[in-house]
Amino acid sequence: VAGMGESQKVSPWIAEAGEGGFDYDSLVNDFGSTRITPELLERFERVTGHKPHRWLRRGYFFSHRDLERILDAHESGKGFYLYTGRGPSSSSLHFGHLIPFLFTKWLQDVFDVPLVVQMTDDEKYLWKNMSFEDAHTFMRDNVKDIIALGFDVSKTFIFSNLAYMGSLYPVVVHVQRCITGSAARSCFGFQMTQCIGQWAFPAIQAAPSFPQSFPVPLRGRTDMLCLIPCAIDQDPYFRLTRDVAPRLGYEKPALIHSKFFPSLRGAAKMSASVHTSAIYLTDTPKMIKNKINKHAFSGGKDTEEEQRRDGANLEVDVPYQYLTFLVEDDDQLASIARKYGSGELLTGQVKAMLIERLIALVQRHQKARALVTEDVVDAFMAVRPLSFK
Repeated sequence: VAGMGESQKVSPWIAEAGEGGFDYDSLVNDFGSTRITPELLERFERVTGHKPHRWLRRGYFFSHRDLERILDAHESGKGFYLYTGRGPSSSSLHFGHLIPFLFTKWLQDVFDVPLVVQMTDDEKYLWKNMSFEDAHTFMRDNVKDIIALGFDVSKTFIFSNLAYMGSLYPVVVHVQRCITGSAARSCFGFQMTQCIGQWAFPAIQAAPSFPQSFPVPLRGRTDMLCLIPCAIDQDPYFRLTRDVAPRLGYEKPALIHSKFFPSLRGAAKMSASVHTSAIYLTDTPKMIKNKINKHAFSGGKDTEEEQRRDGANLEVDVPYQYLTFLVEDDDQLASIARKYGSGELLTGQVKAMLIERLIALVQRHQKARALVTEDVVDAFMAVRPLSFK
C-alpha cells in the first residue's frame, strides 16, 4: 500500500512518522504526485494577478495533480469549482483544522469560483464508533466554525453526506461499479474484518469530485473541472477517483496537497485526541498562553547563555514553525528566523509573539462564530443554485 512503509505510515486514517518527521519526498514518489515548482508559482501569479499565498510560497502546500489544467481553465474563462471537506469527530476544531479551510477561502476569493464542502458524518459513524446523533451534532458545530471563516453563502454549498445522499447517490453508484474489491484493498489496505461500509466509502468521497453530483448547486454544468485542496493523506481517495474518471466519461479532479500541521509537542502531526497537542478554537487566552509556554516544543537551548551563544534549532522549534503559518510578511519572518537562530532572540520572546497572534486569531474566530445561528447554517446547507460566472 503506497505510503505505508517501515519509517512512516500515511493513509486517510493514519499518519505516523519517526522522530525525523514525515518524508514528503517519499510520499510524492509513492503517491505519484508532482512537486509545486517556482515556475508553477510564477505562472499562478501571472494568471491570477495575485501573489501566491504564504503557505504556497513557504512550501506548506507543496504537491499537486493537474494544477496547470486549473490555471488553463481560469485563463480560458472556462472556470472550475472547489471541493474540500471535514470529518466531524469533535465539537470544536483546532488550529490545524483551520488551515485547509483558510487556504480554500483564499482560493475562492482569488478565482471567484463556487465551493462545495462535504461533511463526512457517515465516515465518522463507520470508523469512530460514533452514534448518528453525535455525528449530526458535531457536524452542525463544525459547520459553524467553517462558516465563521467568512465564506460567501451565495457561492458555497455545505452538505452532510447523510442528508445529501439522495442527490449524490447516482454518481456514487457509477464510481462503485468501477472499483473492484482488490483495487480498494490495494489502495487502502482494507482487511476482511472491516465492515462493508468502510470498503464502500471511497466512492462517496470520490463523488463530489464530479460536477454531475451537484445538478442544482452547479446549475446543471457538467463540464466544470474540480480542484481539491487537501492534506497529502487524503490523496489515495482521489488517486482512485482519477483512475475511474475516464471510464465514466468524467474529467479527472485536480488536487493541491498540504503537509501535516505539527503538534505543539513536536510530534509529526497535531492530534485532536490529545488536548495539549493542539490549540482549539474554544480555548481561552489563558489556556492558549499555558499551552504554548508549557507544551510547545522548543528548539532553543537550556540556558540563556547557551541560547545567546548557539541560537535555536528552527527545524524543530514549534513556536517558530507556527509563526511561519501566521506571519504574512516574508521579511519579518526572515528577521525572526535570523535573530532566533543566532541567539539574539530567546525562546520566551518567540513564544510571546506566537501567543499574541494566536489569541487574536482565536478571539476573532469566536466572535464571528457567535454570529452564526442555526438559520445561517441552514442557509449554507440548503440545496440551491450557487452564484458564479
